[in-house]
Amino acid sequence: MTIRVAVNGYNVIGRRVADAVALQSDMKLVGVAKVKPDYKANSAVEKGYKVFAADEKGEKAFRDSGIPCEGLSRDLVSASDIVIDATPEDVGSQNKQMYESLGRRAIFQGGEEHDVAGTSFVAQCNFDQAVGKKFVRVVSCNTTALCRVLHSIDEDFGISKANVVIARRAADPDESSKGPIDAVVLDPVTIPSHHGPDVNTVLPGFPVISMAMKIPTTHMHLHSLVVSVKRDLPSDDRVIDKLSKTPRLMLVSSKKDGIKSTANVMDLARELGRPRNDVFEAVVWKDSVKVIGNEIYFFMAVHQEAIVTPENVDAIRAVLDVSGARESMRMTDQSLKIKAN
Repeated sequence: MTIRVAVNGYNVIGRRVADAVALQSDMKLVGVAKVKPDYKANSAVEKGYKVFAADEKGEKAFRDSGIPCEGLSRDLVSASDIVIDATPEDVGSQNKQMYESLGRRAIFQGGEEHDVAGTSFVAQCNFDQAVGKKFVRVVSCNTTALCRVLHSIDEDFGISKANVVIARRAADPDESSKGPIDAVVLDPVTIPSHHGPDVNTVLPGFPVISMAMKIPTTHMHLHSLVVSVKRDLPSDDRVIDKLSKTPRLMLVSSKKDGIKSTANVMDLARELGRPRNDVFEAVVWKDSVKVIGNEIYFFMAVHQEAIVTPENVDAIRAVLDVSGARESMRMTDQSLKIKAN
């Protein structure tokens, strides 16, 4: 069975997911839908992707621009088995009615509320909960990273509580109208930020208290974590060993690797030959891991543009019940050149 996949929305997440879907041996990218013609739409055509317009106004703009347009997003959805909705925040929930009327399953992004699907998803944490569901929500970049690492720690040590402070990028690299800002902005001022409660939509077994701020950078988020566990741990090495075996985590060292900043992490992705310098893994500094009593401290970097890409691919297989978690993640990781842990 070849899964026919539509990608509705072709910006930061949609472009990456479309490319990832095109790499899968069991999937076919039917096309992508976009609001207006621009260099991103043109690049999609150059890759051989069929491009659809979001509405009639957009279709006319495509025709006038000379960029080929295959029809409307509704036509794209009709020709597909499942839709990845990568439209801007709150637009996905509006599109849900169209997917329902056409009898199509859909995967939404973390900008939507949990209620849009009722199931929030991180592949290594709750793959089976998404099996056969009509709608699934892949959680946000920060929530995805937190779920991966906290699930791993909880497996071996039992988490009683997790605290996290998130230094967030001010804007994505192509958003010149939004940043970077010359300030540190509390976002939000109130505690907790949405990230902790969002983790609990995937991992409900322990409280996660989160605080967040925006800082003048565009490439990555940085998390500072303090994780309380239910028993004392014998050494830092035991935690490091567990994390080193966790899927979709990358451990780096400031001493051994010379990686002391998020800029170094992005440069590592360049050296690895990753498309768009993408870092699909959550990146933990091995030499930041410190156990004090029953608390584990460490730093983690998150590439906000890329980290949810493999989750979207795995969510397709989960929803359509064509593969188990381990096999799906293996295929996805191999196609994206994510090193197996």
